[in-house]
Amino acid sequence: MDSSDDEGEEYLFKIVIIGDSAVGKSNLLTRYSRNEFNLHSKATIGVEFQTQTLEIDGKEVKAQIWDTAGQERFRAVTSAYYRGAFGALLVYDISRRTTFDSIPRWLDELKTHSDTTVTRMLVGNKCDLENIRAVSIEEGKSLAESEGMFFMETSALDSTNVNQAFEIVIREIYNSVSRKVLNSDSYKAELSVNRVSLVNDGTDGSKKNKGYSCCSR
Repeated sequence: MDSSDDEGEEYLFKIVIIGDSAVGKSNLLTRYSRNEFNLHSKATIGVEFQTQTLEIDGKEVKAQIWDTAGQERFRAVTSAYYRGAFGALLVYDISRRTTFDSIPRWLDELKTHSDTTVTRMLVGNKCDLENIRAVSIEEGKSLAESEGMFFMETSALDSTNVNQAFEIVIREIYNSVSRKVLNSDSYKAELSVNRVSLVNDGTDGSKKNKGYSCCSR
């Protein structure tokens, strides 16, 4: 994280996108960063990244989002890129159960190569393929809740929930870092208000809406 005092304060967070090959990681990133979608997207060779900037609480927050190749032969190359990550999107394809079944392995790899405080979002991509769905929304929510992750289903094709998925992760990272820096009662109160739309204060610790669940961490 880079920051300076008072005015002009800036944050830089590294976020990685991981998951099996062809789950739509690159298209999620290009949809978010450039609002583009390539139906004939090829497998990512190595690692690419895009930088997006948000303004949160009057501060400039930059997210450096890394697209990590899911193909097994690149795992030795990409393992180094987990280091220093503040957030991760773990992506599966709702129409291919094997990609969902791989999520625990990706979680293990993330835990091995990164800090334990990484903000994690489980993403069920390609929700436009409802007619050939192989993984239910409930299964996705259940896995996310059991691992303390946020959860959302997205479609890079039609833009459903793409911006929301990235921005929830970015804002949660910012809030987490800010809580460590500023731990005053007034700041806590402000954070609790800001997070109402993300995390329900109810006993179940989650908020569900149209296939979207945001699980308390």
